[in-house]
Amino acid sequence: MKRLFIILGIVIAFISCDNGNKPAETTQKTEKRMVKVPAFNGDSAYYFVKKQCDFGPRVPGTTAHQQCAEWMVETLNDYCDTVYIQDFRTRVYDGKVLDGKNIIASFNPAAKKRIVVAAHWDSRPYADNDPDEANWGKPIDGANDGASGCGIMMEMARVMKTHRIDGNVGIDLIFFDLEDYGAPKWADESLHSDLAWGLGSQYWSKKPHVGGYKAYFGMLLDMVGASNPRFPKEYYSQGNATWVLNKVWHIARDMGYEENFVNELGDPINDDHIYMMHYAGIPTIDIIHLVGDEDRTSCFYPYWHTVNDNIAQIDVKTLQMVGNVVMKVVYNE
Repeated sequence: MKRLFIILGIVIAFISCDNGNKPAETTQKTEKRMVKVPAFNGDSAYYFVKKQCDFGPRVPGTTAHQQCAEWMVETLNDYCDTVYIQDFRTRVYDGKVLDGKNIIASFNPAAKKRIVVAAHWDSRPYADNDPDEANWGKPIDGANDGASGCGIMMEMARVMKTHRIDGNVGIDLIFFDLEDYGAPKWADESLHSDLAWGLGSQYWSKKPHVGGYKAYFGMLLDMVGASNPRFPKEYYSQGNATWVLNKVWHIARDMGYEENFVNELGDPINDDHIYMMHYAGIPTIDIIHLVGDEDRTSCFYPYWHTVNDNIAQIDVKTLQMVGNVVMKVVYNE
């Protein structure tokens, strides 16, 4: 993903990040429900992250990409009620046509009230934010940028297999493809477009895996595995899915994670949640690691789009924290 300035008419104006600008906390108190949430295992989530990275960079069109998809589908079929495979073809920034594969793992597929948890499973073909220009043309492992969110979702699926969620609520774990194939920084300016990113989520949001699909809300997990993460309230999440954001941040605060799920307005990010909201009409938030240093060169975590976004950056404690929060949100519905 990359920084978003304006997209698809969802927003009228861009507001630059002001880390001292705290969104107002809602004063409405939601009714407490006594729901037993099964244990999320951060070590197991780490295994699922590492397994993805062990295939190598999951760049569409490569053997690693194909092998990882086969493993994910096979594994999810063991856990979920139904796994949908959405094959699609799309044109990328340079005019090349690539095959993509969205994977949708569903629990309680007949339930009308549905919640989406999503992440992208592909990795970027260019390490074009690497401090060493010699690495710019190399693909990245994408351990945090992609695999971390997928690892959390696969652990959720493993847990939900034996600890069934309320039958009146359906959960769809959506693994988007071709999120990270936007133009590299050296490409001609005419090739840079916000719409060149999130191609799998654009496709699914226009043509969901089930006709007439609707969801109550969604949570996108992006870069959720590094040590000492900082998750501010991403700008478009705050503006377009405020009630979802408040729900999740209240739960995180109640669980003692307020130092990581910070009550500050974050940057506007061009990510999959934009298309889920605009095309599919699903209020969706982006849980994403964004830095707040005034002297930063990027709003993203330090190893974003570099060859060092590898398994060494993944912290079991962070996976555990994010998994705990997301599990509590879905089980309390």
